[in-house]
Formats: sequence, C-alpha cells, structure tokens
Amino acid sequence: VQLQASGGGLVQAGDSLRLSCAASGRTFSRYVMAWFRQAPGKEREFVAALGWSGGSTKYADSLKGRFTISRDNAKNMVYLQMNSLKPEDTAVYYCAAGALATYPVTGWDKTEYDCWGQGTLVTVSS
Repeated sequence: VQLQASGGGLVQAGDSLRLSCAASGRTFSRYVMAWFRQAPGKEREFVAALGWSGGSTKYADSLKGRFTISRDNAKNMVYLQMNSLKPEDTAVYYCAAGALATYPVTGWDKTEYDCWGQGTLVTVSS
C-alpha cells in the first residue's frame, strides 16, 4: 500500500485541524493504520493507531482527548482530527500502515508498520 498524507498547515493555538491520509491498494481494509509525528530535532513519536474495522484505537497518553483517529475503508482514507492545538504539536505528521495484525499490538512500536507516507507539516503558532 502507498500512503499520501495531506491537510497540514499553519494554525493558531487552540485551533483544530484534520489530517488525511489516502491509501492506494485494494487491501487497505486489512492494514492497521497509525499516525506518528516528528518535531524538529526530536525522534518520531507515536500519535494514534486503529485496527481494521476502525476499532481497537490506541493513543499517546499525552494526546488522549484532543486527537481522534478514524478511517473510512470504502474511501481508503484514514484521518486525524486534532483539536485544541498547542505550539508543541508542531511537527511533521506521518501516516503508517501495518499488515502484521488486525489491531495495533502496541501502536507505538514502529516495527508494526511496513509502509510510511511522506508526511505533512503542521505548524501551530502561539
């Protein structure tokens, strides 16, 4: 599967933003999907993941309640709704797909994913 993330941009603190990730391939519904992010000078970190059916969601503890991951298997899309954005949310956001399981085992372990998109930049100004 190939992934194309979009929807990033420059927003102000407190704003909301929805990222999209378009996937190619007829087996999209059989992939665990996830979002990671990488801030300047930092390692890539886990944001959220969900299983085949859209259930079995996992979130980074620090982001629970503000970010929501979802998917539309009919459209081969996965989304990340981000609310109450903070300057520390500034990062390049990557979508990822993994075929190792039907649900995210840990979610945060990058080895669970074998496909990565190119990333979309989110900048949150204070």
